[in-house]
Amino acid sequence: MKTTELVFERPERVFAHEPPEIHGRSRDDIRLLVTGPDGHHHARFEDLATFLRRGDLLVVNESAAIPASLPAEGRLGSILLNLCTRFRSDLWIAEPRWAAGKPGPLPIEPAEELRIGAATVRLLSPYPGIPRLWFALADRPFDSMITERGGPIHYGYTEAWPMDVYQTLFSRVPGSAEMPSAARPITPRIREALEKAGIRIAPILLHTGVSSLEIESETVEGQALYPEPFAVSPETADAVNGTHANGGQVIAVGTTVVRALESAWTPEGLRPRTGFTRLFVNPDRGIHAIDGLLTGFHDPVTSHLALLAAFLGMEGVREAYAEAVRAGYLWHEFGDSHLVIP
Repeated sequence: MKTTELVFERPERVFAHEPPEIHGRSRDDIRLLVTGPDGHHHARFEDLATFLRRGDLLVVNESAAIPASLPAEGRLGSILLNLCTRFRSDLWIAEPRWAAGKPGPLPIEPAEELRIGAATVRLLSPYPGIPRLWFALADRPFDSMITERGGPIHYGYTEAWPMDVYQTLFSRVPGSAEMPSAARPITPRIREALEKAGIRIAPILLHTGVSSLEIESETVEGQALYPEPFAVSPETADAVNGTHANGGQVIAVGTTVVRALESAWTPEGLRPRTGFTRLFVNPDRGIHAIDGLLTGFHDPVTSHLALLAAFLGMEGVREAYAEAVRAGYLWHEFGDSHLVIP
């Protein structure tokens, strides 16, 4: 698939700049676009259960966001170091940025040092195939820097909000550099409605890294991905396999869940698995473990958009997104939701 196929028109007026609760509304007070075999339906998020069936299974991510954006000083002056993937307490993959609204790559030399408070961080070398990311080695655990100086990763279209804004109802295990945001509008009220409708919920764990990286290769399949730690438990594998055996649908809540479940998929069904995944779900690979996706609206020329195209095909994505733009749906982590059941 040519990377240029992931380009689409999206005006800036559809960016969600702040969470709905800033205006006194509930998290679930957002819109829901439903894309199915019979076309597109406009709804509210509170209607989610009515588009699913008794016996269906929602799979959610239990990872909690951490304050992974660190202000740093170095040869280039004041920059941000956004943490991405943890290997050891003192070794991460990280993204140096000029500012929240201004990405890199920065003109950094291997072994260049940054100061973060009293800590020294050495940028060892760029991550293969992704020049914006670097291996970052610190002279002390990054946990202390996160606790003392970290803030939420955010971008130019929104301010930094308190960390509880970036957690979901299911956030249990700290570790994600950015919020797995698809589950953000699932409130206790929504969860209760799902349970009453006979729709079950099962967890996976995937600590997500930075989401700001666009596909930079000529073809979608040629793009390198960085690793992310994940775990699919025996209980969740059994729940997914049992749902399929009973004719139910498995709906991933977010692209992180898709990547975790697809990483644990085998032709004989889902298997428990723990480790790191660099799996790139795209139209060439296809989807095997799930039947639908609850997600937000994704930027052009990104791996998240390629994943959506694995469900709908790029023409289907263009059609759905043209409808979303026409109807004024909002993009990004504080925006509206999209339920896809092709």
